[in-house]
Amino acid sequence: VQLQASGGGLVQAGGSLRLSCAASARTGSSFAMGWFRQAPGKEREFVAAINWSGGSTNYADSVKGRFTISRDNAKNTVSLQMNSLKSEDTAVYYCAAKTGRMNGSSRAYDYWGQGTQVTVSS
Repeated sequence: VQLQASGGGLVQAGGSLRLSCAASARTGSSFAMGWFRQAPGKEREFVAAINWSGGSTNYADSVKGRFTISRDNAKNTVSLQMNSLKSEDTAVYYCAAKTGRMNGSSRAYDYWGQGTQVTVSS
């Protein structure tokens, strides 16, 4: 499975961005998808995850109420809608896929996209 993330950019604090991740193969039947981010000098951290059907989601406390993860299995895509962005959301965002249940640990994911930069100016 190859993943291609897009949608990053520069936005002012309080603004919104929508990230997308396109998969090269059908992921809807068995893959959970996740978004992670890594800021300079920091470890990669969990942002959000969604199960194969889209019926269950999980979020890091830092983004709850602001970010929404969704997926379209017909198009093999997963999205991350980011609202009320803060400067501390600045990072490279990665989408990832794994078989089985969604998970908040990056080590559980087998497939990774190349990352897309999100910069929030204050």
